[in-house]
Amino acid sequence: MQEFLLTATIYLGAAVIAVPFAARLGLGSVLGYLLAGIAIGFIPTVGSNTQELQHFAEFGVVVMLFLIGLELEPRALWDMRDRLIGMGGLQITVTTGLIMAGAMALGQPWPTALAIGLIFALSSTAIVLQTLSEKGLTHTSGGRSTFSVLLTQDIAVIPMLALMPLLAVRHSVQVNENGTIMRNGEGHGAGGEEHAVSLVEGLPAWGVTLVTLGAVAAVILAGVYLTRPVFRYIHQARLREMYTALALLMVTSIAVLMQMVGLSPALGTFLAGVVLANTEFRHELESDLEPFKGLLLGLFFITVGAGIDFELLFSRPFALFGLAMGVIAVKGLVLYGLARMFRLKGRDRWLFTLGLAQAGEFGFVLIAFSLTQQVLSPRLGATLLLIVALTMLLTPLLFILYEWLAKRMEAAAQDQPADEIDEQGQVIIAGIGRFGQVVNRLVQSAGFSTVVLDNNLATVQTMRKFGYKGFFGDPTRPDLLHSAGFDDAKVLVVALDDRAAATRLVRYARSARPDIHIVARARDRIHVYELYQAGADDIVRELFDSSLRAGRYALEKLGLTEFEANEAELYFYHHDRSALRTLAELWKPGVPVSQNPEYVARSRELAKDLETALAGNFDVEEVRLDQNRHGVAGGRNKG
Repeated sequence: MQEFLLTATIYLGAAVIAVPFAARLGLGSVLGYLLAGIAIGFIPTVGSNTQELQHFAEFGVVVMLFLIGLELEPRALWDMRDRLIGMGGLQITVTTGLIMAGAMALGQPWPTALAIGLIFALSSTAIVLQTLSEKGLTHTSGGRSTFSVLLTQDIAVIPMLALMPLLAVRHSVQVNENGTIMRNGEGHGAGGEEHAVSLVEGLPAWGVTLVTLGAVAAVILAGVYLTRPVFRYIHQARLREMYTALALLMVTSIAVLMQMVGLSPALGTFLAGVVLANTEFRHELESDLEPFKGLLLGLFFITVGAGIDFELLFSRPFALFGLAMGVIAVKGLVLYGLARMFRLKGRDRWLFTLGLAQAGEFGFVLIAFSLTQQVLSPRLGATLLLIVALTMLLTPLLFILYEWLAKRMEAAAQDQPADEIDEQGQVIIAGIGRFGQVVNRLVQSAGFSTVVLDNNLATVQTMRKFGYKGFFGDPTRPDLLHSAGFDDAKVLVVALDDRAAATRLVRYARSARPDIHIVARARDRIHVYELYQAGADDIVRELFDSSLRAGRYALEKLGLTEFEANEAELYFYHHDRSALRTLAELWKPGVPVSQNPEYVARSRELAKDLETALAGNFDVEEVRLDQNRHGVAGGRNKG
């Protein structure tokens, strides 16, 4: 017990120190975990236990894929078929072929070379998705393409595992299932290692196929028909921890079943996640498992760092780093070619290329399996493990390179000469993102002329393809603003994504044209105060109206009539706008609102006034009694 607590203290302490330090330097949490693992690897008594912990830590990858599955609906997978089969399939095939050719050129027989190609064709789902999420790149075009390829790779692990035994090459040294090196004939019989339970061992090929398909069907049917009764049973206990226990039970039981039929636990849990994506329990499962995923993935990265064989690395540092860079270069060339083929442009192209250029955690799984099947020799397996770890260690640096390239591209775009503006309109719209597009279409459909300015060239070009004219240029430049007819325009709509630029534009417009009406988009309440002080007439918080609409639907389902819910929405709307004007007078730039006593006191008074006023419009207790008598109606409002 004491040894376990000591190990846990060292691992947690290393993570707490290294991860915030790496994040503060802009390196990301993954590199922080890897650095913590490297430090632990030099502690003799702790670093030697890394292999046992790594099997436990791999459960983090399993949980992560289950959560990924929960985010995907089967229809979404079908919609992604072009990227899954096209991008993902081509990436695996071409990368495998090129690395196989390189391995054969270095003297490896073709079965071993093919195994090496398959191992390095995979990328790190854990590192890439974690980094994309941290940097807010998941929903970009490059991020979606990257996710599609990672998903294809995860699915491809199954046929790869099935192919490995066919590539077996006999060696004089064998490795048992735990990775222990044995001579031929050792480890069998009464004193041999304990084997894992298998449902397919000794079955003919058709039997293995039937059992495997049966296991997959069992996961799907259980997700469809057993989930609701089990959740209702758990709900009767009214214990929060039982939901967490059930979520973990689902993941572990599916993982065990997949292992018993020789499939990847990660694929099985991913499939279960997809099945449960349309159920009402999706968000409950996500919230229960998210903390475990984060901790276990962190532990996984630490074990990868601690497992680096520095003795082998120091014996051939230039050769091993050269091979790792060679793998990254080959994969990068393939990915860049696919990015051009599938018309990814600019930053998305480089995100796709650099984000997937490393080897992945499933490479460790394939190497371990290849060793047990005698596809690889122990010495070659150790070398491949080190190369995979090195490429993963270099991944955060590749993302730093991507950010540098992205900034260079942004600077180059800004240096591009602005369009010559040959039109003027009654309304000038600065910024043509999702918000500005709707404003532009509404104003034009009512018969009024608009002039649209945006400093994102790709957005302007896309807008033109759909028949909407816009001009490329920085809307905060006074000369461009005046060329667009600012002197005679009646309305200026400020819809820029950059909050500082939006505030700067409002301030200039108010000083240059005190009579112009300024409508500005605000990111949050603090931005509202900034725009108010800058001189905006109408300030629209980007999510405020949609949030009110959602709240009105909720009130209707809680028993209020449509009229009552609409009245509550209108009163809240007018009260909140009035409160914002009042609080804007008390807001102090540079001082957090929580540290402004006058602001806090007035905010509490206004909130109490709102609650009292709304409660007076309808009898809340009567609504609750009515719910108990008749139940709350189900269904979903549209619109």
